[in-house]
Amino acid sequence: MPWCEICEKGPSVGFKVEQRGKAKYLGGNGRKTTGITKRKWQPNLQRVRTDENGETVRRWVCVKCIRSGAVKKAVVRKLFTLPTT
Repeated sequence: MPWCEICEKGPSVGFKVEQRGKAKYLGGNGRKTTGITKRKWQPNLQRVRTDENGETVRRWVCVKCIRSGAVKKAVVRKLFTLPTT
């Protein structure tokens, strides 16, 4: 689940920096780092029904792929049609 099945986007790692003090350009003595911890960012994955070769398949897809149109969502129900007489 932690990977997008379209673009293979996964978790990324980095550091969270805790600081105290006021920035020099705001009139302070400058920022002092008081702690650095490692952390992980998770991609925004959604469980989506996609249409592949006429079949409906569920996939874990990141929101960037959904918004960009890389994924064709399956039609859940037909659009409203007027009754025929």
